[in-house]
Order: sequence, then structure tokens, then C-alpha cells
Amino acid sequence: MGVSRSASVSVDLVRVLELLRTHITAALCRTVFATTRITERQREWTLEALVQFWLAVILRAPRALSQALYETLEGSEPLFPHVQATPEAFFQRCRDLRPAFFAAVFARFTARLLRATPPRYAAELGPVQARFAALCVVDGSRLAAIAHRLKLLWAERAVVLPGCLLAVYDMSRGLCRTLDFCADAAAGELTRARAALTTLPRDTLVLGDRLYCTGVWFAALAAQGCWGVVRRNRRLGLHKRRHLSTGRVQGGQLDDWLVAAGGSRGTPVPLRLIRWRRGRTVRAVLTNVLDPARLPAADALALYPRRWTVERLFFDLKEVLNLNRVYAGNPNAVAMQVYAAGCVYNAMRVAQGEVATTAGLAPEAIAPAKFFPKLAAACHAHALFELWFRDTKRANPGRRLRKPPLAERRFARVPLDAVLVEPRTARRKKRRFCAARKRWKSLTHVRGGKKLLKLS
Repeated sequence: MGVSRSASVSVDLVRVLELLRTHITAALCRTVFATTRITERQREWTLEALVQFWLAVILRAPRALSQALYETLEGSEPLFPHVQATPEAFFQRCRDLRPAFFAAVFARFTARLLRATPPRYAAELGPVQARFAALCVVDGSRLAAIAHRLKLLWAERAVVLPGCLLAVYDMSRGLCRTLDFCADAAAGELTRARAALTTLPRDTLVLGDRLYCTGVWFAALAAQGCWGVVRRNRRLGLHKRRHLSTGRVQGGQLDDWLVAAGGSRGTPVPLRLIRWRRGRTVRAVLTNVLDPARLPAADALALYPRRWTVERLFFDLKEVLNLNRVYAGNPNAVAMQVYAAGCVYNAMRVAQGEVATTAGLAPEAIAPAKFFPKLAAACHAHALFELWFRDTKRANPGRRLRKPPLAERRFARVPLDAVLVEPRTARRKKRRFCAARKRWKSLTHVRGGKKLLKLS
């Protein structure tokens, strides 16, 4: 009986730790601290130690921060930094250090990965990607509720959320280009998305849902030199100017119109309305790419459903990387956990793409829910291996010891079959509606919640 190709291919599991240690260095942390600080000073808990601590929290997923801080104080866990300071000093440092430091570390780490990582994801969109500098999706999501163990929440009956996220996902590289955390879960998504556009290169094509179907969003895209494809929202008034083309696609009628959007209070914005209809099913998107040769109507219509890849990003951050579990109620500490999860996520996606390329597969064939637990365990075993070898060298002074090759360690590799996506055979289960989800409140709107904020 023959052996499948995937069974004979092994996966390197310590690549994520190598990426984190290669790019998030002490020099990078010192540079970030020097350029971001206002009045902050280095303490026992330096920026480097905090970054290393929160990265280890994402990889190890401890039961509580108290357990992680005990291992940090004792030096018993090799992934955690060895810091001779009390837990109270850690929480005070989290309270005083602004999230801007961790946001800058994430931005610099991601910029390095973007320069070093070729496009490997969404290969079927290659023809569209070749016409633009980048192909991205923007969306927002709220974090999970804070446990009512926090003292100021004891009297609260509503579900209290610690904040919200806004992410820009690069479809071709599989990376989270931009990650923004806001401690106010009720903060406006569109305003934050417009600010996120400044982080994108010119000539980027950005996908968005119907929330972004506004003249303000298209004006922000034009100011940044970017393009957009959004689902039509009927609250934006349109005036048809010229019929560009018509045809039959997938058994339906496809029409491409040049339209003017808005105009009642300002200058009308020229857009293209691409509408597909088959029976009662209607799909309509708007784009500011006015040249049909650069973005054909069929391509724009096929591109929009791929917007849901950003939902997979949020799923991986929350469910796979344990971001649904907030370890601290302090907004600064929540931000540190968020940006550390973003760093680990991007490193995992780079490793996932490299593994798939070596095996001759598409990166989407590897399941992050299977891949991450194995690489997290391998990172821990690798750190223990390095610690034991260092201790062995110290116990044998004057002797020349050879380190066993890492590839021969059982913890460092796993068969490819163990991390592949399993095809869905059963019908997808619908999520039951929870009435409590409608009664949520931002932590900043809880009595005493603003005292926790020290973000400026």
C-alpha cells in the first residue's frame, strides 16, 4: 500500500519562534521606546521584557496571569523573561505604559515580514493582484466580554466589552497589515478605518462591506491614492450616467453602470455600479475603479465574496490564539495582549505559507486550528531544549559539546497530514441567537471605567 505525499512531508514547527526572535529584538524594542516615549522610563519590566512576556502568554495560554508571573519571577519557564519584580510592579507597568509602544512593535515587526514575504495566498486572484500594489480587506470586530470578577463590574447587569479591533488583512501575503485596538467598544469603525488607510501603500485595492458604502469612504480612498470595492448600501443615493456593458455570467444578467454617488450636499463622486441578477437573487457592488479594463465587472463581482477572509482572521485571533479570553481588565493590558496576538498570528501565517510551498500545496490547505497548538508546544519544547543545552555546557566547563541537530528532534516536526484542513461533510450548524449579546456595554461607559484609561 503506497504512502501519500502529504504523509511523507514533515512540517517545521519552530519557525514561528525563529521569526519572533529574529525580528522582535532588543534593538527594535529600544528603538520603539526611544521614538514613542513621552515621560515614560525603563523599569525592571522593560519594553523588551513586556513584549517577550505577552508573546509567551499567547504561545502558552496560561490559566491566569498570576501563574505566568510566578514562572517569570522564578525563571522556571524558558519562554517567559526572568524579571526580579513583584506582580504588583507588572500590573503597575501595564497601567502606566501606553498601548502605542506595543502598536509600534507590531507595526515594525509586520513591516519586516511584508518586505521578506512573497505573496503566497489567494493564488486564484493573481491576475487581479497583479494590477494593484496590494489587495486588502478592512473590517472591525468587538472583543469578548470581561469576566464579572472585576470589582467595578459587580453591579453591572449588561455584558461589558473591553474594546474593539479594526484590521486590514493582506489577501496575497496572508498577513494582518494593520491592527488597531480601541478601548471603547462603541467607537466608530468608519473613522478608524479612514485613519488605517494612511498605513497602506498607494494604489491598494481595499474591500469593505456595506458600512463603507459612503461618499466619505470613497473620498478618503481617493485622498490616499487607493481603490475600493464595497457592497452597495441603498442609503447612498446613485444617479446613473452611462451604461458601460452587459452580459451573462453564471446564468445571470451582469450590468456595469457609470454612476454619480451623493451630490445633494457636495460634489457627486463618480463610481461604477456592478449589478448581477438571477431570478430574485441580486448582488451589487460599487467601486471607484472607473476603468473596466483594469477591474472588469466579472472580476469585481467575484472579488467581493473574498471579503470574508478577514472574518477568518478574527476567528483565528480570538479562537485559535485565545484572544477571546482577556487576561486583565486594564485597557492597556488588553491592548498588549491584542498586539502580541497580532505578532504571533503574522509569524504563524508566514510559517504556514512556507510549509505549504515546500509541500506543493496552497497555504489555505493548512488549518490554523491544528497548526498553532502544535507549533506552540514545539516552541516551548525548543526553548527547554536550548536551556538544557546551555546548562549542560555550564556543567562541563572546558569541554566542547556539540548540539544535536534541531531537525532530528521529535518535537520540531510533525507530519503534514496532521495539520491539513478536513473537508466539511456535514451541514454547517447555525449559531443560536443569544439575547444577552444585544445588551452589551463598553468598559469606558461603566461607572469608574474611565479611571482605567491612560491612553494619552
